[in-house]
Amino acid sequence: MNLAEHVLKAGLACPDRLAMSVLGLGRADRWSHARLRQAVLGTATGLREAGLTPGDRLLMRLGNSPTFPIAYLGAIAAGIVPVPTSAMLTAPEIGKIAAAIRPAMIVADKGIALPDHPAPILPATALAGYESLPPADFADQEPDDLAYIVFTSGTSGQPRAVCHAHRAILARQMMFQGWYGLTPQDRLLHAGAFNWTFTLGTGLMDPWTLGATALIPAERITPEQIPLLASRHGATLIAAAPGVFRRMLRADWQPWPGLRHGLTAGERLDPGLRRAWQARTGTDLHEAMGMSECSTFLSGSPARPAPEGTAGFAQPGRRLAILDEAGVETAGPGTLAVHRSDPGLFLGYLDQPEETAGKFLGDWFLTGDLAETTPEGAIRTLGRADDMMNAGGFRVAPGEVEDALAAHPEVGEVAATDLPVGPGSSVIAAFWTGPAPAETLRDHAEARLARYKQPRAYIHLSALPRTPTGKINRRALREQYRKDQP
Repeated sequence: MNLAEHVLKAGLACPDRLAMSVLGLGRADRWSHARLRQAVLGTATGLREAGLTPGDRLLMRLGNSPTFPIAYLGAIAAGIVPVPTSAMLTAPEIGKIAAAIRPAMIVADKGIALPDHPAPILPATALAGYESLPPADFADQEPDDLAYIVFTSGTSGQPRAVCHAHRAILARQMMFQGWYGLTPQDRLLHAGAFNWTFTLGTGLMDPWTLGATALIPAERITPEQIPLLASRHGATLIAAAPGVFRRMLRADWQPWPGLRHGLTAGERLDPGLRRAWQARTGTDLHEAMGMSECSTFLSGSPARPAPEGTAGFAQPGRRLAILDEAGVETAGPGTLAVHRSDPGLFLGYLDQPEETAGKFLGDWFLTGDLAETTPEGAIRTLGRADDMMNAGGFRVAPGEVEDALAAHPEVGEVAATDLPVGPGSSVIAAFWTGPAPAETLRDHAEARLARYKQPRAYIHLSALPRTPTGKINRRALREQYRKDQP
């Protein structure tokens, strides 16, 4: 099988149907399923002619445009392994990623930070010419062959290369009814950027797999403008992070005929936000939970809405469990786990067999999330078992922020944690003990960290709280300085 072939197959039956439209306040950029298929397979031909061979790794440094998903699927179609990365990453950050994956080539938009690496650079402008080349044949792949690599931060603070197989696309079908209620007739508007993996999967590949239509707002469209575009273009589903829905509800608009419901992921859905959406639209807001190592596996859906205060139910075909410290299944509290047989589960961390093995307990992959089941069989999540931070839907390890700040000679001791600032939202805060001024540290962080990783609050202390074993007590910092209490 080939992941890209699976995504594009349904479009053969409806070549003239709209596959993707980039929505601005002017004329939309429209792509039929036939045009999409030609662009992807022409790009596969171009990448091969540029010298890439099956198994080579292509580091993607692309901005927010249709070029991103076309290059991604074109690489997979050719048997090349794409490595999508955030355009917000700085040169030092992307340098670490390049050193880990050893790319054969880097495809890059102008103005996006590049690594200090010997791989040749393919300008993104060249990709436009590839789209009209003779279509390539899909590379013949096995379900467990490596298809793509994404990066996530582990609790160590170092980015981890998460390797996924072609079979991962089969797991996404479990979401169609387990989360979306998706049909071939839907027009799904995803409010994220093209170069966000949430958009790539939920907003693009999943609709295309059914022959449905993906709608993506153009750059500079604000969340407050999305309802106008959605109603104008007949969106039946809207997908976004909770913060985007919150901003949408601040604008003055009325629901339109055909809107069925909203879909959200990336951070915890505040029950109050869900109620506000229900009151405004008369439709529900369904949340899903997943992680870089596995596609979303836990969600509410139109067929089975999540009871308030829970994350929903295991999607059909998923095998989940809550395990106690001995690895015995329990109603909880315990660690939420996914069975090894799940087709969406990763192949492992690149070149880290011990790290990979450490995430499993027997046949169970340990998510690191604490959870419990409710009497009706729903799963209520209780937070991370570690200190991972959530910044606007992005997972950030404290160690990564602390290491960047620690490079300043006058920072002293440093700690980072996220501080709740309101229902379902938080900001990253930095604590330090040295004489460096806050503004100096802010500038220092801006030069070394992507914007979403940069602290928004800087709090100077004479000493950092520590546990009895001498470790920094981030929980104490979080509780003492949280901003959602009077």
